[in-house]
Parts: sequence; structure tokens; C-alpha cells
Amino acid sequence: MLLSDFEIVLKDRVIERGSLRIEDGVIAEIHEKPVANADIDGEGRLLLPGFIDIHGDMIEKEVEPRANVRMPLELGIYDLDKKLAANGITTAYAALAFTPATYGHVRSLENTIAIIEALASMRSELLVDHRVHARFEVTFPSAVAVAEKLMDSGALGLISLMDHTPGQGQYRDLEIHTRNMAKTKKIDYATAVEMVKQRIAERETHGDAMHVVSGLAELARARGVVVASHDDDTLEKVALLHGLGAAISEFPITLEVAAEARRRGLATAMGAPNALRGLSYSGNLSAREAFAAGVLDILASDYHPSAILPAVLALGEMSERGLPASVALASANPATALGMTDRGHICEGLRADLVIAERGRMPRLRATIRGGRKVWSDGAVTVGAKAAA
Repeated sequence: MLLSDFEIVLKDRVIERGSLRIEDGVIAEIHEKPVANADIDGEGRLLLPGFIDIHGDMIEKEVEPRANVRMPLELGIYDLDKKLAANGITTAYAALAFTPATYGHVRSLENTIAIIEALASMRSELLVDHRVHARFEVTFPSAVAVAEKLMDSGALGLISLMDHTPGQGQYRDLEIHTRNMAKTKKIDYATAVEMVKQRIAERETHGDAMHVVSGLAELARARGVVVASHDDDTLEKVALLHGLGAAISEFPITLEVAAEARRRGLATAMGAPNALRGLSYSGNLSAREAFAAGVLDILASDYHPSAILPAVLALGEMSERGLPASVALASANPATALGMTDRGHICEGLRADLVIAERGRMPRLRATIRGGRKVWSDGAVTVGAKAAA
């Protein structure tokens, strides 16, 4: 397959009007100028590496779009797969939570295991390379036993260690958290206050959290699974997780904490919705502020995959390095953090995972190529004379 007349974003520079040839699913050649008889005529559009999403919370919503309204697992996975492909994500880590029973049925152990098994059985027929990011609440007493079984089966590519107890981490500002809970659950403020108090009290009933944290970290080290910390809100927490072998700090709460994570060698990850909007809905660190300070490494879809492309382009306008720096947040940097050497940027010899996009009033994604095969298109990309013949 030959692609021509694209603005190609490489790891360290941009080719203004270049071309690219794909053979056997791999990028075979990159040229500085357009060529004739291309299979796909870019007409000056952007050509980016496929996005690698380390944290996407969407699958649970596809399976249960409303409370207690269950859809077949396969239908939810097919729907999510199409959405991810349509938003340029070629490698997706489904962020599936393992939590205490009080968190609800959609995150029950049985349901989460069923989703992981369905993903594994369907992987070869999906548009996107789907993997599993297991999110373990440190208050989940069976975490170590569950993780060991899943790691031994090869089901996990990434784990994160979470504590969503109100009053620390993501929810350290109890006032904002309580107001958000009241709004989300459509309850009055006084009821929300009582629910927050109950969640804090439950924290003491789930056993020794440090035993869970250290046990999960030890398992991951022994089996070569990447570990991420989550919602780091103190320098002490960063030091603790770094000492246990964490490679990624997801959603650091303050600029000081993000800087400390970077100093210790952890890759920092934040949400693309935060970067696009310029603020965190929880009142925490802005991804734009972190990027401007040089302490942001990775952008994840979090809960809204369509935010990645416009966030990347917006951040590119902020950086002296332009698009190579911002595009790396969703491609080269997550690949490095996860130990993927076959993808992440546009380079001869790497997988042909590519995104065709264009600027405009709102950036638009026009086509997604995974492993040299076009897996999604809105029909806007012109087919060249060679393919038309």
C-alpha cells in the first residue's frame, strides 16, 4: 500500500508533503515528497502514528449503558471496538476494575472476569489490538489471588494500584467530591455527605491495604507486568510506589507530585479530556499545566476516546517542539512505558499503525490503519489512480 501527499509526523520532525509505503503490515519506506499512483491520496492531510491508549474506562458503559440494563458482552465489545478504531486508537488497554462488592454489579468480580475472557476469545476478530489494564483497589481483599491467576494465564499487560476512598487521592477535596456525587447520583447534598462518610468508614473494614499493594507489586515484578500508581497525591506515595517498582504515575493530583514522579523516572499519564478542556473535573492538576511544565508523558482516553486527537493537536500548538512532542503523548511515550518496541511512531520497520486526520474548526479523524490494513474510514480519503484501477 502506498500513501502519498501527507503531512507526516515523525518522532522528531514533520515531513510537510511526504509519502509512505507499507509492505506486509510494516512501514517499508518513507519519502520526503509525494509520489504518483498512490493507493491513498492524502491531499495534505495529517498522518500520525496510531494511538496507544493505556487507560480506557469505556467498556463497562458499553456492557451496561444504564444501571442494571445489561447488554450481551460481545455486543458491547464490538461497539467499543468500532468507537476506538473511529478515534484512531490502534492499541487499547481496557481499564477493568477489581473492587470491593460495595462498588456495584458492573464491577463485580464475576462480571469483570467475564469481560476479560470475552475480550481474549474475540481478540483475533476485532479491529483494534485489545489488551487488559487491571485496576486493583487496594481495599479489594482478594486482589493478590485474582491477579496471580490472571497473570499466570497471560491476561494482563498492565496493572494499577488504586484507592478511591474519599479524602485522599482523586477525591482529596471532599467538598468537590460530595457535590459531584450529589449531581451524578441525582441526590440531595445531605444524602451525599452521608454516603461519603460511609465510604470512608468502609475503608477500615477491608483489611491491610499495604499487604495488597506489596503483594501485587511483587507478583508483577516476577511476571514482567508493568505497574502503575494511581492518583498520587503526596511525595511519600510516589516514593512508596517507585520503591515497589511502578513505572507509570497515572493522574498525579498536583504539579509537585507529577514533577517528583518524573524525577524518580516514572512516566506520568493524564486524561485527554482534561487536556482538551484544560481542567480536571475533580479539581486536580490540569493536563495542560503539566504539559507546559514539562512533566506530562502520556495522554489516555480515560473515559472519552474522541478527546485524544483534538487534545494532541491543541497541545502541539503550545510546545516549541510542535506536533512531534504532543503526538508522542499518545503514541511513542506509552509504547516506551509499556515496553512495546514494534509500534509507537512512524519509522521504517515498525508496524503500520497509522491515523489519517485533518485540522479544521474541530480536528477530524478520517481513517485508521492497523497493521497495514484500513480498519476504519469515513469515506473522505481519496483513493488514488493505482487503487482505482
